[in-house]
Amino acid sequence: MTTANPEDVPGDSTGGRAPLGAGVVAAWHAVRDTVSGAWRGLREAADKPLASYYLLLGASALLLTIGLIMVLSASSVRSYLTYDDSYAVVKRQLLWVAIGLPAAWVASRMPIKHVRRLAYPGFVFALVLLALVARFGVLINGNKNWLAVGPFTMQPAEVAKLAIVLWAANIYAHKERRLGELHHLLVPVVPGLLAVIGLVLVGRDLGTAMVLGVIMLGMLWVVGAPMRLFVLSISVLGAAAAALAAMDPERLQRITHFTDPFKDYTDTGWQPAHGLYALSSGGWFGQGIGASTQKWGDLPEAHTDYIFAVLGEELGLVGTLLVVGLFFTVAYAAIRVALSTEDPFVRYATFGIVVWLLGQMMINVGMVLAVLPVIGIPLPIVSYGGSALLPSLVALGLVIGFARREPEAAAALAARRRNRSAGLSAGPAR
Repeated sequence: MTTANPEDVPGDSTGGRAPLGAGVVAAWHAVRDTVSGAWRGLREAADKPLASYYLLLGASALLLTIGLIMVLSASSVRSYLTYDDSYAVVKRQLLWVAIGLPAAWVASRMPIKHVRRLAYPGFVFALVLLALVARFGVLINGNKNWLAVGPFTMQPAEVAKLAIVLWAANIYAHKERRLGELHHLLVPVVPGLLAVIGLVLVGRDLGTAMVLGVIMLGMLWVVGAPMRLFVLSISVLGAAAAALAAMDPERLQRITHFTDPFKDYTDTGWQPAHGLYALSSGGWFGQGIGASTQKWGDLPEAHTDYIFAVLGEELGLVGTLLVVGLFFTVAYAAIRVALSTEDPFVRYATFGIVVWLLGQMMINVGMVLAVLPVIGIPLPIVSYGGSALLPSLVALGLVIGFARREPEAAAALAARRRNRSAGLSAGPAR
């Protein structure tokens, strides 16, 4: 009996072994199929009626939670030195959260017609507050943009951000069929926004004025303003900002030295340089929550304008990308709502809120990364400060309410409530 030589078996020159590289190819196909399946799952989840609603709710809740943790960590040293209580600052932030969350819930449930009725009174109220700041404002860190109300101080410009978005959205919704004419695009929205920006500049708050300018340009873009208007507006606003900066020697130094903070390390470069130190020492995963060294007096405004630097030091690149990703998740879900709605007010208001929050986030992050000058802009939702947190939570509450009122989302929520009621009312099984 003869034994077959493996080399004589047709089609198998390796003696039954897999061809070279077959394992790599199989692994590649497995990875590809896994990624493809995950992508299909994400697409299916995104197509569900309540996807935008849950994305907005989840991303907002995570941002608020991360913000509270980082305010506690970044402010603990300053709180202990100033108030002999490491939790003093975060307790105030928790108080504003306790006020802001019910306010956001009310905003999410308020009928759109009532929101629109409040647009004009809200805008007038913001103008009055800004005028009071110009006359009776409190000077803090060189800016006269605070108003003392009893034991509390507030920053009316933060309220004005929400007010001008709703006011402009209401006007543009009324003029929906006449927005093809330049006159209706500009009047009265642009003069009104310029009045708000002018009152903010009286208090020398160039950073907030920049955010308001971004909101104005964003609203004009949403309603279809011609490109030449943007070129003109950006040129005028840029020239005005440069002129105002040149009038203030300290601000001019910050703007001229922001690309190289170490050029004037002991003066205007101190804050951005230590912000870069914090980010660079965080690595991929950070030093751990509470382990920041820059917050021990070297980094000014660690719990407000520069909280992103402390976040990067303690949570690393992964933590910073998570926060930025959450902001873009909010923007993505909100834009889905704006594109799918048939209500022009909802569309314009949602886009305005996205431009405000996302634009301010990008300015703050750019400032901490030293690609923009230090202009005193907090990170929305995350930084300490009730004046900024409360309007931001109300704005997010409005957008969440817009998302849950979309016809398919409202039908899905109604069906879920009916099913839950039916389950509760069903008798015990026999």
